[in-house]
Amino acid sequence: MPYEPVIGLEVHIQLSTVSKIFCSCSTRFGAAPNTQVCPVCAGLPGVLPVLNRKVVEFAVRLGLATQCHINRKAVFARKNYFYPDLPKGYQISQFDLPFCQDGKIDIEVEGKVKAIRINRIHAEEDAGKSMHAETYVAAGETLVDLNRCGVPLLEVVSEPDIFSPQEAHAYLSCFRRLVRYLEICDGNMEEGSLRCDANISLRPVGTTALGVKTEIKNMNSFSHVEKALAYEISRQAELLERGERIVQETRLWNDGRGITESMRAKEFSHDYRYFPEPDLVPVEIDSQWIDRTRAEMPELPAAKRQRFIGDYSLSTADAEVLTEDRRLAEYFEAVVRESGDARTAATWVLGELLRALNERKHTIEQLRATPAHLAALLKLVAAGGINRAIARETFAIMLESGQMPDEIIRERGWSQINDSQVLEKAVDAVIAECPDETAAFRNGKEKVFGFLMGQVMRRTRGQANPQQLEQLLRQKLDDGNKRY
Repeated sequence: MPYEPVIGLEVHIQLSTVSKIFCSCSTRFGAAPNTQVCPVCAGLPGVLPVLNRKVVEFAVRLGLATQCHINRKAVFARKNYFYPDLPKGYQISQFDLPFCQDGKIDIEVEGKVKAIRINRIHAEEDAGKSMHAETYVAAGETLVDLNRCGVPLLEVVSEPDIFSPQEAHAYLSCFRRLVRYLEICDGNMEEGSLRCDANISLRPVGTTALGVKTEIKNMNSFSHVEKALAYEISRQAELLERGERIVQETRLWNDGRGITESMRAKEFSHDYRYFPEPDLVPVEIDSQWIDRTRAEMPELPAAKRQRFIGDYSLSTADAEVLTEDRRLAEYFEAVVRESGDARTAATWVLGELLRALNERKHTIEQLRATPAHLAALLKLVAAGGINRAIARETFAIMLESGQMPDEIIRERGWSQINDSQVLEKAVDAVIAECPDETAAFRNGKEKVFGFLMGQVMRRTRGQANPQQLEQLLRQKLDDGNKRY
């Protein structure tokens, strides 16, 4: 019997706030263990939490971006369970009255757009971190780092509208791009800023009832999510084919072995004994604040991508890459405004600029070459001041020095040679120095032309106008043919 998977994702977004959700401790990643802890986030008796206003602002921002209903009244609740790294013995979260409900996000898979419904977006505090395999942990011991306790999270719970690992990947990609555009999370999965739990069940194709689900916990990369879901689909299908029962449980992905492993029996919501947090009053969000937040929202990725295609005549693929990162899109548009040439700007940003970012492992903000630098360089190329080869060398120097391109070109004497007499002398010299290659070309070996062009470019230190040079070289070679 063929089965289809039904998947719902719970995405945990670590918010880019300076301080934690209920205290003033830093949220900085990478600090020494237990150095960013106070009595509040350590859960000591007698302390009182104070809500970070920025968390509410970020929740509303994400809710608006995902077309959610923003609840005018939201309530925090205690979620009771035991972890060694949860010092209070409960987590402050939200239950029946979260900040946002009933939204959606559109994904694209194989050229088709599909809406994934969002059940809820709620805020909560993170737990600490148990370390089992660090270099300073003796065999069989576990140490606890409480730095992460109280770091603010938004949990986004989807409806079971995802039917393949590929759709799950597309959903997570959309979400990471969205939170980066909104500047509420850096989306760094390696540092745990974006984590995912997946609920998956199988049902016979053509039926609507949901099967027994398993949860795959705490995956922190797109590839892990895809591989874990693919494995779980195969595992559950084999059990069902043998007539065995699926157990509702929480499992972990073991990337080294390529399998999911049972962690514990899956809890139900009543197992957590939710009740309203007595130390926090309900949060009331007025309509003016929502309207103000809506007015301050940036252009979102999907809208920006469509605008780039329409306004700049870009391909869908190019627009997709240019709008992947908000800062990259802004850089591109700034170059277009100053240079007036969208197509060339896109070619350089997608080529030389992205290559430089990848090689240096820099963000766009760390580059010393601003949009004004690149626009000035493109204008020089368009005006015939330099050729593309010299432009690439100039761009590399701009990245290191921060100098404007005209200054670099002037210092190095790199201005393009457009003087036909100078080019003719260089062409004549190369033809005289390369009689065998010249004869080969005149006998029909077209590929030799590239070699002869290269020799003239070398003689002119790459400064020859390439279009003018090609025309002149062909004319000289053809003239030689006429004399035969």
